Amino acid sequence: MMAKQATKIRAPYDVELDRTDKAILRALQRDASISNVALAAKVHLSPPACLRRVERLRRSGLINATVALLNAQALGAGMLVMIGVVLDRSTPESFADFEKAAAKISGCMECHVVTGEFDYFMLVRTRDNESFNRLHAEQLLYLPGVRQIRSFLVLKQVLSTTQIPL
Repeated sequence: MMAKQATKIRAPYDVELDRTDKAILRALQRDASISNVALAAKVHLSPPACLRRVERLRRSGLINATVALLNAQALGAGMLVMIGVVLDRSTPESFADFEKAAAKISGCMECHVVTGEFDYFMLVRTRDNESFNRLHAEQLLYLPGVRQIRSFLVLKQVLSTTQIPL
């Protein structure tokens, strides 16, 4: 039987991932608060060897950060809105101006340049309809270079994950 080869992540992350590295990454995606001792046991390594691998994965840039995922509903940010944005011009300056301003929008969780009908999609969290209306009137309407904004209120979140398949 042939041994599985390590997966080579392409540059700039020139890192070889073996089965154990992938197991570590999967476990940390599920629960980053796991202790090194528990993680080591889960992936069948000694704690020092496991810690060395985790540190290597951090240094390589494959692990960006360790965060807590908060309950948006419990914290008063239960309304999720997807916003499609069309700019009036497609110049590097108009894109840069928009991106700088979008980064300052209250509750903006994500902002992506996209292809197709829109130039950007933003993911925004607010408390409710009233707070979204206020955000729209006070901030979204003043984004630079915007020709059109279309808002899509999320009725039900079917799937949301931070786990990348490995």
